[in-house]
Amino acid sequence: MDQFAKERDRLLERTARLVGLVGIGVTAICLSLPGVSSPDILIVTLVLCGLTAGALWKIGTSRSLVWVVPGALTGLGALVVAQIPSSDATAEAVATSLVPLAGAGIAAFALVLTNSLARLGVAGLLLVASAILTETAVPGDQPLSSQTATVLLGWALIVTLAYWLNASVPKAARKIFSIGRAHRAERLASETEAQRRQSARLLHDTVLATLTLLAHSGVGVSPDALRHQAGDDARLLRQLRLGGAPVPQSSEHYNLEPVEESALGHTLESVKQRFGRMGLEVSWHGTGQVLLPSDVLDAFLLALAECLENVRRHSGVTDAHVTITDDDTTVRAMVTDAGVGFNLDDIDSARLGFKDSVVGRLHEVGGRARLFSSPGSGTTVVLEVPR
Repeated sequence: MDQFAKERDRLLERTARLVGLVGIGVTAICLSLPGVSSPDILIVTLVLCGLTAGALWKIGTSRSLVWVVPGALTGLGALVVAQIPSSDATAEAVATSLVPLAGAGIAAFALVLTNSLARLGVAGLLLVASAILTETAVPGDQPLSSQTATVLLGWALIVTLAYWLNASVPKAARKIFSIGRAHRAERLASETEAQRRQSARLLHDTVLATLTLLAHSGVGVSPDALRHQAGDDARLLRQLRLGGAPVPQSSEHYNLEPVEESALGHTLESVKQRFGRMGLEVSWHGTGQVLLPSDVLDAFLLALAECLENVRRHSGVTDAHVTITDDDTTVRAMVTDAGVGFNLDDIDSARLGFKDSVVGRLHEVGGRARLFSSPGSGTTVVLEVPR
């Protein structure tokens, strides 16, 4: 809130400078018109107006209120000097010329004098003095001239503006803080949800996959493969328990050793060996070497591995084909099996296996996945990621 108070004061000071300089400038122009004021009186008045303008300029730049008193006194002095002997023919013109100085040039100081009772007292004295001096410049005996009424209106508008700025800035500050709190709460909720989904994927792709094999007594998988898979899971979970985290978290892969850039051909073999140990023969076709950024590569490989895991568990066959192709912008993998297939409408939307571990993972790195299957005709999944 202190920062908002400083910005409010700076706004008031700069507004005072702008309003005051405009009022002083208009008065100086009006008094300089031929026949309005004598040359000697005009020179002194313009000097005093210049000093008042200088005080307003210093208030708007240095933010020091010590310039209020000398600036206001020189402004009042200009009101006095400008009406020293003048003929009846020019008195009305002089009085009218002084209205911008009294109603804006001097009244502008009120913009920085509304923060305390003492300052309000100073502003009240300046108001009374400005109104009286303007009235004395008007020829005739009317109780309230139009010139004085205009000066009072100018003061009323400026004081209203000052109070409005003083009241509205704190309200705006509270709104901004409220929006900031809501944004932080939403961001925290989003981060928590992202972490929850990451944890769910990690659990689904590692421990739950291994436990599923154990629950089915490792049918079709050798004991050595089960031990190897459990060992991999144990090492990953141990590193996480000691403070490691999947890097980068946005791609939600589980390689704790960050790599800036990797070749796809160097990593497909490890996926092939993993599923070979579990009884699924994977045949690779197409591109042998493709460079991908680390986060895209890991999301691509983990989605591919999840597709192969679904083949191993649900297709009813022991072999699958993976075809890798690429062009200037995209790398694709087509995973095909000749298994039992299924009806796409029968997929449970709550299952993480395809929706989250494949589609969601690829979506986060700018990729996509497409699924084609029908009962008795096998399944094909096309994975695409940007280069």
